[in-house]
Amino acid sequence: MAERKILIAGGGTGGHLFPALAIGEEIHRREPNAKIHYVGSSFGLEARVFPVKDVWHTLLPIRGFQRGLSLQSLGRNFLLPPRIIRSMIKMRSLLSDFLPEVVVGTGGYASALPLYMASRKSEPLPIILQEQNSYPGVTTRWFSEKAKTICIAFKEANNYLESETILTGNPVRQGIEKGLRENAKKEFNLNPDELTIFLFGGSQGSAYLNKMMTRVVNNIASAGLQVLWQTGDLEYQKYKHHESQHIRVLPFIHNMADAYALSDLIICRSGALTLAEITVCGKPSILVPFPAAAADHQSKNAQALVNAGASRILFEKSLNSQDFFHSIMNLIHNITELSKMSIASKKLGRPNATREIVNRIFEATA
Repeated sequence: MAERKILIAGGGTGGHLFPALAIGEEIHRREPNAKIHYVGSSFGLEARVFPVKDVWHTLLPIRGFQRGLSLQSLGRNFLLPPRIIRSMIKMRSLLSDFLPEVVVGTGGYASALPLYMASRKSEPLPIILQEQNSYPGVTTRWFSEKAKTICIAFKEANNYLESETILTGNPVRQGIEKGLRENAKKEFNLNPDELTIFLFGGSQGSAYLNKMMTRVVNNIASAGLQVLWQTGDLEYQKYKHHESQHIRVLPFIHNMADAYALSDLIICRSGALTLAEITVCGKPSILVPFPAAAADHQSKNAQALVNAGASRILFEKSLNSQDFFHSIMNLIHNITELSKMSIASKKLGRPNATREIVNRIFEATA
């Protein structure tokens, strides 16, 4: 069979970039000779990640429309039309040189133009969309009617899309569910036999979650509980003084599989990829949605888990440290409820998501 040629477009943020990379890695795992070309933005996270990953890629000089009214936002929007024209020229050249059989879009402003140009060819290329959130992003909504397949991660996305979808879940890191609780002593210097709360705010950390945790962490530890706390690199120095026998404060955790395995209750934001990982691992959670997320999609993601009985939700605007503390304590000591939430979480998890998505891509190139 001839080598498959697949173009994967997506980026701007990690939520769109990492699914694109996971899909590409699965394609290469199954077909090492497949040719994959990634497309992203020179202003997105991918501009740093693609060179490190050493993948074949093109960066378009495009960025998203700025909604603010600052001089910086107005200046960027003024530059948008010439950037779109330059990006279209670059994209037209790439499509004619690379000749992909299918274009995969994982969302973000970096994927809209490749999808548009693929759909406008005299012989339109098949389009596969992968939507991470329960409320589909703008790019997915724009191109849903032109897509051959839309792979969704939450059944709630169907409420906003008229096209047919396939519930695949979100790609997760390989082996994320295979961590071992007994590694806690060696990995985090914590006791695997004690109840453990794991708080993190994504790879960059969350200033808000860190601020809430600093107000209650000593009370939590005094109650005989352990805390594993990822602050993010930027805020580690501010909170490292909380380190104690029962509190482990780290800037970044590389071994997330063992961190998940150790945790009895997770406190985190509700980004789509985070939720994909905690459900694959079958973990109960308290979710605090990031209120500035586009179209408030984190609240909608969190609500999907709450509706399934896998999570509790707390909202920043109405949350104080006393309520935060009581929510944690009421749940962590209710072993029956934690067990029910864990079962509900595991039912939502889709560990084979990446494989299912790649199956759809291969069907489009058959």
